[in-house]
Amino acid sequence: MGSTEAMKPHVVFVPFPAQGHVTPMMQLAKLIHSRGFHVTFVNTEFNHRRLVRSKGAEAMKGLPDFRFETIPDGLPQSDRDATQDVIPLCDSTRKNCLAPFLELLAKLNSSDVPPVDCIVSDGIMSFGIEAGRLLGIQEFHFWTASACGFMGYLQYNELLERGIVPFKDENFINDGTLDTPIDWIPGMSNMRLKDIPSFIRTTDPNDIMFDFLGSEARNCLKSSTIIFNTFDELEHEVLDAIVAKFPRIYTLGPLHLLDRHVPESQFSSLSSSLWKENTDCIEWLNRREPESVVYVNYGSITTMSENHFKEFAWGLANSKHPFLWIVRPDVVMGESAVLPEEFFEEIKDRGFITSWCPQDLVLSHRSVAAFLTHCGWNSTLESISRGVPVICWPFFAEQQTNCRYACTTWGIGMEVNPDVNRDDVAAVVKEMMEGEAGKKMKENAMDWKEKAEVATDVGGSSYSNFERFIKELISVSRTRV
Repeated sequence: MGSTEAMKPHVVFVPFPAQGHVTPMMQLAKLIHSRGFHVTFVNTEFNHRRLVRSKGAEAMKGLPDFRFETIPDGLPQSDRDATQDVIPLCDSTRKNCLAPFLELLAKLNSSDVPPVDCIVSDGIMSFGIEAGRLLGIQEFHFWTASACGFMGYLQYNELLERGIVPFKDENFINDGTLDTPIDWIPGMSNMRLKDIPSFIRTTDPNDIMFDFLGSEARNCLKSSTIIFNTFDELEHEVLDAIVAKFPRIYTLGPLHLLDRHVPESQFSSLSSSLWKENTDCIEWLNRREPESVVYVNYGSITTMSENHFKEFAWGLANSKHPFLWIVRPDVVMGESAVLPEEFFEEIKDRGFITSWCPQDLVLSHRSVAAFLTHCGWNSTLESISRGVPVICWPFFAEQQTNCRYACTTWGIGMEVNPDVNRDDVAAVVKEMMEGEAGKKMKENAMDWKEKAEVATDVGGSSYSNFERFIKELISVSRTRV
């Protein structure tokens, strides 16, 4: 290895092994790599195999100064091409990933790459913090979800102490308990119990996900620094409340807008999509009228019952508006997604269904007018960045929190009834596409688009924060002995 390469600062990235975490972590890794850093991107063995199937082995070789490595996730080996079960995955990463990650860091430090200067660890992979401390390596936490979601998770202990969680019995689901106003969370107003990240919805005092997300959020406060993929104006009240508790944060988002300052050619061989993307839908969109299409995508994890799937299908059909619908092979719980022939007859001139797509290209397409989404943070940010209002059907975690903000604070969304029925779906789609409320949400979405662009433009808040972060990374590398 040449002396110039040997002197490059070396940053190791370790995302939680799900698409919604891998994507922003890869965006940040590419941005840092573009500033002359050596990058090691650490996937789990399971996800690396999925990436090879999606992109090919050649694409996963990386570059001389951007390399991929793997660690086991501690679960039984599987080659299933689908997102893993979240509960055992969270439990396993917490219990089993530290030792192999330490072994990997030792291997890197004795190989032909520059010594590791710092670790950027996912906000729910706190073993990265522990590894950094054990080896004397600077670490940073990257909370890949929303700041409002983060603050919601930080309330889990408070909910325990107030005796609200765990719930006494299952009646809380339907008896109005979840509509209880919550007015004591710093920086978050107009909230209800149902808007707190959904793992509070348990009667089990030892619920794995309640414990995992609450403890991992609190562990972020033990890090040297927390990075957020958001921008100051979007979540300013909750960010101010976080800074009052933990001042060492960087707001760098939306990262997919920040990367417009880097030539695309530098990124062309690096990809993070765990699913094969079908670009035929872009050709279909090209043939549609401007702002005529509803884009429907529930993300990489959401699953639903066969009944809900069919109600969504007929709701979209009955709205009479063109739609592009992303249907993953595993979106229906335990079954394949099968729709009757009469449905396809009904939508043959105005519906396009595929298994995955390049989402940012879709959202930036002139024909797309609205986005029916699960309210995952990447999807929410991408929608805001492209000025597309949202129809919300949150599934779990902080998606409920993001939905509340979209529908109230940001004024860009309306919510579908959680217990999906076709009449409600059709009515909400029609209101978004034809009604006065939909027009107002489009105006608000375009305002937020402009604000996101300003934040990531030269001199904007996120751009300036990224420059400060790069300076900190360089100063860390200069302390290398």
